[in-house]
Amino acid sequence: MEIGKKIWVFSDGDLPPQGKREPLGHEALMVVNNNEQEAVIKMTLLFEDKDPKEGLTLRVPAKRVNCFRMDFPVGEEKFEIPAGQFAVILESDVPIVAVYGRLDRRKDMAYYPVQGYSL
Repeated sequence: MEIGKKIWVFSDGDLPPQGKREPLGHEALMVVNNNEQEAVIKMTLLFEDKDPKEGLTLRVPAKRVNCFRMDFPVGEEKFEIPAGQFAVILESDVPIVAVYGRLDRRKDMAYYPVQGYSL
């Protein structure tokens, strides 16, 4: 069964402070690939005050889910996302399902998904 879309956009990226207790604050991109072939995903990052970072490559094996922590170097290129607001655009060669989430450890904050848009 084919599920998902080939293009995903998440407009509210902004790495939270890690905090002092486990699990540490972070953002993560979770990608489900229900296909019989590996998903090759090109990621573009848009920033408020910097030029875009284009052409980052993510891979998700067939019939798998991968979690990509955004506070770790991202993609095969190991790009480190700078502090500040950013947006994520994913373009996959096969349909995928993508969810973006944030664990914010500041007082009275918690884990929540960031709304995405798919085509």
